[in-house]
Amino acid sequence: MDKSIAVLGLGKYGRSLAKNLYKLGADVLVADADENVVSEFTAYSTAAICADLSNEEEVLQLKLENMDVVITAMGSNLEASIICISVAKEKGVPFVGAKVNSERMSSLLRMVGADEVYDPEEEGGALSARVLVSKYLSNCYELDKNLALLEMRPMDEWVGKTLKGLDLRHTMNINVIATRENQGLWHFVEPERVIEKDSELIVALERKTLRKIRGEE
Repeated sequence: MDKSIAVLGLGKYGRSLAKNLYKLGADVLVADADENVVSEFTAYSTAAICADLSNEEEVLQLKLENMDVVITAMGSNLEASIICISVAKEKGVPFVGAKVNSERMSSLLRMVGADEVYDPEEEGGALSARVLVSKYLSNCYELDKNLALLEMRPMDEWVGKTLKGLDLRHTMNINVIATRENQGLWHFVEPERVIEKDSELIVALERKTLRKIRGEE
């Protein structure tokens, strides 16, 4: 059975989140006060509802008790976020997340029951910083607070060697998942393939190993 997720608020973050959840097969309910945006999202959601999310009665009518997850995506509307989170928790929603735009907002929403908070601008800045300070990284996707997927160029000392010979899993605690050459298609790893200077790799690693990839150790 698909997971049921409500995305409340269809600003830039909420729209992106809802579309991607729907593409991934989730059962997505979206709600916003803007009728035009809601109408647009009938094609990207299981249900799209026009509602004033700062009105408790209208939030109650969304039947959030039927959701596995509720995400409030209204970083600039503290009142609506508090009301939606409070209703969701009172209705027994297992997980409630919230977009925030400040530390104070983060603290307040956690106090009213948010299980997790997201600051897209801060997180995006942190991600960009990791990529910019390394001559090897081109993308970094954090799966959680410990594990990450990196899209990277090979470190200088890897060039001309095979993955089997490097044995990165044991020498650096790095798992190489896929490779590609000259911006072509990604392929699963061939252990005997020699790494070239223009090769690209997708690797999985723990946070403690990231410093080595950034050249800080």
